[in-house]
Amino acid sequence: MSGDEDSRGNPGTRDGGIPEKEDESSWTLDRLPWPEVGRVLARDPRLLLPVGALIQHGPHLPLGTNTFIARAVVREVSRRTGILVAPCFHYGVSLAGGERFAGSAGLRRKTLHRALNELLAGWEDHGVREFFFVTAHRHEPHLDALLMALTTSATTMVVNLHAIPVDDVLEGSPLLEHGGEMDTSLMLHLAPDRVRMDQASDVEPEEATEKRYGRGKVATPPAGSRGTLGYPSRASAGKGRTLLLRYVETVLEILRASEKQHRAPGG
Repeated sequence: MSGDEDSRGNPGTRDGGIPEKEDESSWTLDRLPWPEVGRVLARDPRLLLPVGALIQHGPHLPLGTNTFIARAVVREVSRRTGILVAPCFHYGVSLAGGERFAGSAGLRRKTLHRALNELLAGWEDHGVREFFFVTAHRHEPHLDALLMALTTSATTMVVNLHAIPVDDVLEGSPLLEHGGEMDTSLMLHLAPDRVRMDQASDVEPEEATEKRYGRGKVATPPAGSRGTLGYPSRASAGKGRTLLLRYVETVLEILRASEKQHRAPGG
């Protein structure tokens, strides 16, 4: 075994962390033939579903920032556990005011809800017993659509990555940013070639913003901000790596807790 691969033949990592390149060996449905999918589900009837969003994150980050983050977390969780992963659902609930930013697009809450219901019904028929939605988009209508997803007997759980405590990693509050220190750090780690720091600018959050935008109730950043809220100047790839590992470890803890619950007598 070479120094760049682990015992499962997966790409190597630095310091036991997340692979720096996309892991082609994760258990993603669109890369597997159906007999193998059936065998994996017979062993572990869980399915991870990353749900992204196509929304602006300032002039320095790609529209798919939320998708990059959710997909990276889920792929690493799958790599460590062997749990199947569904292809990422790229469109979240659209944000009010998003039309001001070219390319931003999304769905209505009821549209996302219906689409997820139809997908889950098919996978449930194939043996999935637990669904785990993982998203990095905290807009309330978006989360509501995930939380209301319906199944016949399978259980569902929503993991909102932005709800994971990371204040100790950042200089500012993660609740008061969009395209700021947190998002920019994660993208500097995940896809530095897609970050345009020469276009980044800091926008100081105000108290009114905390009550409206920061808590996911209003999605439009302050006028004149060009879509940014917070301090991208504070971002670093090192912080992004720490944040991503925190997300992965938290999702793993959630999966372990769920597994114990279902294995417990009467669970």
